[in-house]
Amino acid sequence: MKSRTIPLGALTAGLMAPALLSAAELADPAAIERFLESEVAARNLPGLVALVTDEDEVIYVSAHGQRNVAGGLPMTTDTIFRIASMTKPIAAAAIMMLVEEGRLSLDAPIGDYVEEYADARVITGPVGADGSFSTRPAAQPITIRHLLSHSSGLAYGFASDTVTALNAAGVNGADVPLLYDPGEAWSYAGGIAIVGRVLEEIEGIGLDEFLGQRLFEPLGMTDTSFAVPTVKNERVTTTHGRDDTGALIENPNADEIRSAPSGDGGLNSTAGDYSRFIQLILNDGVAPDGQRLLRPESVAELGRNQLGDVRVSLQDEPNPALARAFPLGAGRDGFGLGFQVTGAHEDPDVRTPGSMSWAGIFNTEFWIDPASGIGAVLLMQYLPFYDADAIELLQAFEARIYSELR
Repeated sequence: MKSRTIPLGALTAGLMAPALLSAAELADPAAIERFLESEVAARNLPGLVALVTDEDEVIYVSAHGQRNVAGGLPMTTDTIFRIASMTKPIAAAAIMMLVEEGRLSLDAPIGDYVEEYADARVITGPVGADGSFSTRPAAQPITIRHLLSHSSGLAYGFASDTVTALNAAGVNGADVPLLYDPGEAWSYAGGIAIVGRVLEEIEGIGLDEFLGQRLFEPLGMTDTSFAVPTVKNERVTTTHGRDDTGALIENPNADEIRSAPSGDGGLNSTAGDYSRFIQLILNDGVAPDGQRLLRPESVAELGRNQLGDVRVSLQDEPNPALARAFPLGAGRDGFGLGFQVTGAHEDPDVRTPGSMSWAGIFNTEFWIDPASGIGAVLLMQYLPFYDADAIELLQAFEARIYSELR
């Protein structure tokens, strides 16, 4: 499993070169290289891409393992990954553009735009063996702010035993009651998809077109899309899942790699492309070419804890083959608009308080640390989400980055 590193200029072109990137920010990038190489082999992982950027340029990137094991294709730094819920922070940034323009309010009830959520109800007890349950009216309306901060009372089935039971009883979509009154707790949900539909109605174009025009084109994110062009298919990594013995089984790619445009997931991207979005946040809304895409106040709002005294909580794991309990930081961290926000701590070997982060279900991860002036991406492509090997590797990678910075 050979690793590869490339110079920044070759990153988007997908060209390979043997030299490490500039080490201006990292004391010994070769040590990170050796660490990642050994971890992929020791943990028998298919492959990964790791990247670190500051506000101006990528300062470290490497690829390890294979992007297609059956095909014998090596992982490269321009490999395309399904980034799943790493779509959410991008969609939240797009929604803030409408807020800036006065075309949408974060505190507007979502029911003003999507009728089926106008009269939300809250479940009041467990789901019975016969699928029965009881509800009451919600104490307050669901707002767009609630949806972007996962405090609406909605939840994904894969992260909630209650929603899983409701789905099994045939209750789906907007018929699923809330788990709690809006603003009273935190549960991981697809609320940003609902707001994405509102954006489409306001703009009169699809979310994919809006993101392309307002974010991807000005940022130079040329490999980010909901549908991968056929000519790029070979660059897309395969996915893996664990069988009953814990072994990773490869799933071949389909002939067409595409997802329906949605605010809560579905994008395909590369580490290099995502680093440009990270740089947008580190530069308070200014793109690498100097164009302002977001106001500094909007970037600050994205990264501001929206939960008050509520904290991110550990989610259920009704389907351990799909997702284990998550996230790291439960009980300590808050949540902004599309981003988890690191809470107070005194550990010098990890991202600082106020850092912004999130992940995708195939174990793709990123964080943005404005206080330290860096962001990082760690992309893998296998299930279950929050698999122990993936999380241990993420934490060790993070600790090494900060030790090299210091």
